[in-house]
Amino acid sequence: MIKGLGARAGVALAVLGVSTLAGCTSSGEGGGMGIGEMLLTGGASLAPVQAKALDDVYCPPVTVFEGGSTLRSGDPSSPRSQIAIADLARECVGQPDGSTLVKVGVEARVLLGSGGSAGRYNVPVQFVVKDGSTIIANRSRSGLATIPAGSTQASVTVVEDNIVVPAALTNTFEIEVGLGARGRRG
Repeated sequence: MIKGLGARAGVALAVLGVSTLAGCTSSGEGGGMGIGEMLLTGGASLAPVQAKALDDVYCPPVTVFEGGSTLRSGDPSSPRSQIAIADLARECVGQPDGSTLVKVGVEARVLLGSGGSAGRYNVPVQFVVKDGSTIIANRSRSGLATIPAGSTQASVTVVEDNIVVPAALTNTFEIEVGLGARGRRG
């Protein structure tokens, strides 16, 4: 009886430990992430040595630039499609030289409008890492969402990585993303 109780207590502690560790990689503060660490990291998790470094690295939340949350196509009275940002994620890893390596992910959802049909939809995403008016990185990447016949929506994840923030700016940089070109009204 005592052995069974001990095993149950051990399982409970293991579950509590996993739950606590899972909370350490939330998209709020610290090293960041979101969308699902498995999706962005391709199923690989950060090594325990790197996980500690993530806690010590500044990693600002991802914001959407003005007009960058949606894109619509087609006639306003009979839109073909609407693309909207569904989720955001980021990961920041300190480097030995003092710089920070940044990875940013955007999950977008494509919805068919009354004038739309099944098919492939290009999802253009702009990634901007900056410090005030100093642009550190300004990159564009596209994803392809395929809406099959009989469906009305699809999701796609677009990830940009290997953005290096110089050591002098590692505590003050910002991350912005948006659909289409920066400043576009949606």
